[in-house]
Amino acid sequence: MRLKGRTSTLVFLGLLLTLALSAGCASRKQVTTAEPAPPPPPPAETKTETPPPPPTSTEQEKPQLTLQDAFFDFDDFSLRSDAKASLDADAKYLEQNSGANVVIEGHCDERGSVEYNLALGEKRARAARDYLVSYGIAGGRMTTISYGKERPFDPGHDEGAWAKNRRAHFVSK
Repeated sequence: MRLKGRTSTLVFLGLLLTLALSAGCASRKQVTTAEPAPPPPPPAETKTETPPPPPTSTEQEKPQLTLQDAFFDFDDFSLRSDAKASLDADAKYLEQNSGANVVIEGHCDERGSVEYNLALGEKRARAARDYLVSYGIAGGRMTTISYGKERPFDPGHDEGAWAKNRRAHFVSK
């Protein structure tokens, strides 16, 4: 009987221990995050759009650059009639916007050596600048640079692409 008493005591202690441990686990609080409430719907009022603010004085002073490129024939820096027409429009724009200063970039197509195209691009940029100076635009408002064949407008390898790349391009300073 003694064995039976010890066994029942051990079983009783085991149950007591199990209950104590399970009660300890049950006392832990479980944290749950509540879903935030959706925002209330906007009122059913008619919305009126506010007009954009007027431009600041610096925005008014700096005109938008709208100059046209002058295009050239293959291996040439003389101004064609269409290039002169573009430069005439550019000269009128520069006359009306006396604060506008520009960089005239000379570009070439991919044919020819790097050195040759840099020299040809410089001649094209200067031809455009000289034409504008002869029109009456101050030379101090324009600078020239040549990129030769290094910055093509059209990456193609045919006459259509090459014709677009032979140009004097205008960039605002």
